[in-house]
Amino acid sequence: MGVTVTNLTAGPGDLYTGAFGAAEVFGSAWSAPSSAVWTDAGGTMDGVKLNIDQNYFELEVDQVVDVPGRRLQKRETKLETSLAEPTMANLALTLNDGTVTASAGTFAYDPANTTSATQQTYKSVLFDGWAPGATPLRRRIVLRRCLSVEGLKEMSYTKDKQTLIPVVFAGHYVSASTTPFKLHDFAS
Repeated sequence: MGVTVTNLTAGPGDLYTGAFGAAEVFGSAWSAPSSAVWTDAGGTMDGVKLNIDQNYFELEVDQVVDVPGRRLQKRETKLETSLAEPTMANLALTLNDGTVTASAGTFAYDPANTTSATQQTYKSVLFDGWAPGATPLRRRIVLRRCLSVEGLKEMSYTKDKQTLIPVVFAGHYVSASTTPFKLHDFAS
């Protein structure tokens, strides 16, 4: 079995967030997302991980011992990283809104004051990483409608480690004609 070394990839990428429905740029040539639409989340630590979990139930019949088929019953898509810039804006991003105010060089964060009946403000997340190819190519991953779902589990301040904000974005259903996520490799 041969190995195509140009199909091996490594390296960090860039994470952006935008409003739900933010304009997506695809095509043959890669270009950076518009800063008018997408906000750069800054540095990340320990990579950005894409998880697509698909859950199937098994069909059964009395006449055969083997599983005759399966049907997809649930798909959960998550993008996970640690934000290396523990800014108030990244804190608000991780906690799904709230208000960041700036005044005379100081910043403050107040969480959203909601109830369980409040509709959440969904956002879009875009990740630009590397794709397989003979020349350096880019791969774009977009979660079109997502929320940060794990809250702020830990933001440590220690003398021997960098302070990080861990975040997990979960993708959600968009519509019958729009898929919840898209992966796209650019040709150049």
